[in-house]
Amino acid sequence: MASSLRKSVPKKNVTFNNAGNIRIGIAVSEWHPEVTEELYEGAERTLLKNGISKKNILRINSPGSFELPLTAQFLLKKKCDAVISLGCVIKGETDHYEYICNAVSKAIMDVSLSHNKPVAFGVLTTNSLEQALNRAGGKFGNKGVEAAEAVLKMLSL
Repeated sequence: MASSLRKSVPKKNVTFNNAGNIRIGIAVSEWHPEVTEELYEGAERTLLKNGISKKNILRINSPGSFELPLTAQFLLKKKCDAVISLGCVIKGETDHYEYICNAVSKAIMDVSLSHNKPVAFGVLTTNSLEQALNRAGGKFGNKGVEAAEAVLKMLSL
């Protein structure tokens, strides 16, 4: 659901008794770095604000969004407790967009379920670069922040 349509819910930091021991992986697509770097900064800032140690945040870049699920799997094998997948797919003139978006979303869910660990879907699927920037720290917030919050909430279950 789009952030602008969601009812306002008060933001609450998730606190952990052992936050210093939690390892979070962040898989970041190299496509559209003007977007994915903003997503990354928002996710990292959120993790730090919630007590995750900088040394326990492991970033690995992937060539593109299609490679994010395998990158997430690598991070989980590096003993991460959860992964945040960040990417941006912008619709073009062909069906490529639909194939990539469908494959990535399903594969990220499959990685999460097969490892029984949270893997957040922080992949923007937009019609334009402007829409992506609006969701990467622009007027519609930062989906990197939202993905980090989702992982932290899942870890607190």
